[in-house]
Amino acid sequence: MRLKFLSELFGTTFLLMIIVGSGIMGENLASGNEALALLANSLATGLGLFVLIQSLGSLSGAHLNPVVSFVEMLWGRLSKQEMFTYWLAQFVGAILGVFLTHLMFNQEILQVSLKNRNEPHLWLSEAIATLGLICTIALAGRKHVEFAPLTIAAYITSAYWFTSSTSFANPAVSLARSFTNTFCGIAPAGLAMFIVAQFMGAILSFYFLRKLPTI
Repeated sequence: MRLKFLSELFGTTFLLMIIVGSGIMGENLASGNEALALLANSLATGLGLFVLIQSLGSLSGAHLNPVVSFVEMLWGRLSKQEMFTYWLAQFVGAILGVFLTHLMFNQEILQVSLKNRNEPHLWLSEAIATLGLICTIALAGRKHVEFAPLTIAAYITSAYWFTSSTSFANPAVSLARSFTNTFCGIAPAGLAMFIVAQFMGAILSFYFLRKLPTI
């Protein structure tokens, strides 16, 4: 279990460095062009996520996401104790990743985001983004498991663009992004509903997938 914990900690730390770091770099270089900054952010996140899943999947499953671990527990693939261990690694890793990114870009380590995302249409977006993510994870590798990392990474890249919330779809990522007042931030006021929506999307996906042949 120690190896799985370290894998999730390492992976989620790097995931947040990829998300937040590419957001800062994209915004710095885009000269105010938000579409260009989002393009850089989404491509870096998708590519980085592919690398992390491909590299860490054999160690911990590369969940890197509390709702993924939650659904794995519902499917009986993780015990509750294992799920909470994964959650600890994911939340700690995510926050550590944000702090390390701030250090890399010579910013104040502890920040609080001022970017308001506390609106109902964004909550719906997060529920849909998370439902799609869990379904992608569950179905992508059923025939060709070797394509699963690429499929999941491609989904996240596209979800940056087809969802109004830019697809956080991850409670650990959401919490950590409230600690950065940069391109990728989310003000704490919107955090609780984002996380509720993400778990709702995960639960809906679980019940939807139960209607399909064995996952």
